[in-house]
Amino acid sequence: MSQSQASVTIDELGVLHIKGVLDHSSGALLRQQGEALIRANTAKKLQLNCAEVEKSSSVGLALLLAFMRDGEKYGKTVEVSQLPEDMRKIAEVCGLTDILGIEP
Repeated sequence: MSQSQASVTIDELGVLHIKGVLDHSSGALLRQQGEALIRANTAKKLQLNCAEVEKSSSVGLALLLAFMRDGEKYGKTVEVSQLPEDMRKIAEVCGLTDILGIEP
């Protein structure tokens, strides 16, 4: 999957799936897509599944935090699941494990 194929989608169960390479070239579009999906969904609790993230810079963590803020803004909870190891390591270095709700 190339950078141009990075995407965020939502399934019928209200699970957001973020896919591809998360970096400066994909971040802005993913940010817009994710906010729109969170705003439009009627569920009060959403899961953000990161299992299909191929590679991420700190932009990926910024996206997760932005999606969590979007959830708060629209009265929803957004939980992160299946965070890849590279994103987990960045989160640990940045002190974000508690905020993201992941084990260090």
